[in-house]
Amino acid sequence: MNNYPDFIIIGAMKCATTTLHEQLAAQSGIFMSEPKEPNFFSDSPEYEQGIEWYKALFQSADADDLCGESSTHYTKLPTYPQTIERIQSHLPEGMKFIYMMRHPVDRLVSQYIHEWSQCNITVDINQAIYSHPELIQYSQYSMQLKPYLDKFGPQNVLPVFMERFRSHPQEELERICRFIGYSAKPTWVEEITQQHLSNERMKKSAWRDFLVDAPILSLLRRTLVPKGVRTWVRSWWQMKKRPELEPVQQDYLQTIFDEDLSVLGTWLGVELNCQEFKSTVVKEPSEWADLIQLN
Repeated sequence: MNNYPDFIIIGAMKCATTTLHEQLAAQSGIFMSEPKEPNFFSDSPEYEQGIEWYKALFQSADADDLCGESSTHYTKLPTYPQTIERIQSHLPEGMKFIYMMRHPVDRLVSQYIHEWSQCNITVDINQAIYSHPELIQYSQYSMQLKPYLDKFGPQNVLPVFMERFRSHPQEELERICRFIGYSAKPTWVEEITQQHLSNERMKKSAWRDFLVDAPILSLLRRTLVPKGVRTWVRSWWQMKKRPELEPVQQDYLQTIFDEDLSVLGTWLGVELNCQEFKSTVVKEPSEWADLIQLN
């Protein structure tokens, strides 16, 4: 056992990678890293801990286990430009990469909510798409995938669409497991659900977290404060409704994403654009290339 992963879920952020990670971890013979997102090859502080630190994430796996990890930072260009080079320098040939995608605008909005909850973005979404270009960049799927296709070959990169993954979970889980070389038939676990839904995310607050986490105060709160009041107070830090893009910004994003999706669609042998994205990607993978085909 060499303590290297056999496959990596490389993104995209806010595309159900946590659900996939947990579903794979629930299968006998598959070992998934803890933490879910080590971000070793992308984030310099993690990378500086050394390859032995990374390998230790998989040391508890059984000898015959397939091992994997899920780091969405690995497809966040141009934020983390050294990722591919670092993967190449450390991981063995034949590494499998799984890339999950969803409608690019939906993904952007979910990321915006996440960044708002972390206090990384404070402006309205219609301003944020100009002042925070990463919101757009992380939804440009062909741009993020191209380095992996060039360096590791299209046969080692599996495209998965969240819309199809949710509508046909068992079939997609089986397809993913075939790709990573899992010989048994996986079983979708209904009890596993995505946690921390974006529209329920709470904005960070140091003093609130102190009051919530302090054991004595927590006990007093549960004992003395009615649940309805606690829920009302909690709502102070929650986003009240999903952000909405203005028509001008919608058109702006569609122009950018349609260009990117056109490239991705060429690789998959299907026409992809924002307007018909969801109806296209929920179809059987046989109606679009199961694996990416480069010209």
